[in-house]
Amino acid sequence: MSGAPRRRPLGVVTRGTTNPNRLRRVDNWIVETCADRLRAAADPLVVDLGYGATPVTAVELRARLAAGVRRDVRLVGLEIDPARVAAATPAADPPGLTFARGGFELAGLRPVLVRAFNVLRQYDESDVHDAWRTMTVALAPGGVLVEGTCDELGRLASWLLIDADGPRTLTLAAKLTTLGSPAELAERLPKALIHRNVPGEAIHDLIQALEDAWRTAAPYATFGPRQRWVRAVTHLKAEGWPVLSTPKRWRQGELTVPWPAQPPRSCTFG
Repeated sequence: MSGAPRRRPLGVVTRGTTNPNRLRRVDNWIVETCADRLRAAADPLVVDLGYGATPVTAVELRARLAAGVRRDVRLVGLEIDPARVAAATPAADPPGLTFARGGFELAGLRPVLVRAFNVLRQYDESDVHDAWRTMTVALAPGGVLVEGTCDELGRLASWLLIDADGPRTLTLAAKLTTLGSPAELAERLPKALIHRNVPGEAIHDLIQALEDAWRTAAPYATFGPRQRWVRAVTHLKAEGWPVLSTPKRWRQGELTVPWPAQPPRSCTFG
């Protein structure tokens, strides 16, 4: 008996660049921030959308979630390119880790969480909101999308937490021992923001305010880059920016603000 025809995957094949531990910053944030959603889920299903030419980052995410959240988490890696799915199959470990062909429609799955990293960066900005909408409609009730980008080694990264109502937060993250200036993070903003880093836009104000706070905190460099970053974020918060993250996350080189972030003067993202 034949079933309903399978929907064609939505999207295009991207470059597929990947490296081991490239996504460790966002993975650790997911373990810390999204754990309650996964622990409460009847089916702790996670989708890694667009894992790339090799499945290494999907394998790593599943391992981190299994160790840090719940052992029975299920992760499905989705790729549009069938050759990449075939290449990833030897790394599968059912039922906890499997690979399938799919795109923004999520292959008919209803995950609690989707990680889509370095995917939309390769699309036009005009495609972003439709892609968000397609993915969030497919989520399980209360599910979330984590969408963002990073550099090739994962030293600079940024991501959005998105639910059915749209973006909720923006997180900037850096390896502090290699960070020369917070302005470097502008190169790795999510697609929805990277072209808006211009005067008059809130993301530009945020990057500039963080850069100013970093310079103000220069005397703390004597105690190491972590202490300088923590002091800079503390200063940013004191200046009126609605910082959501806690010192525990600041020490990891992170900064999380709401979307839209309201700077001391009226301006919004988007």
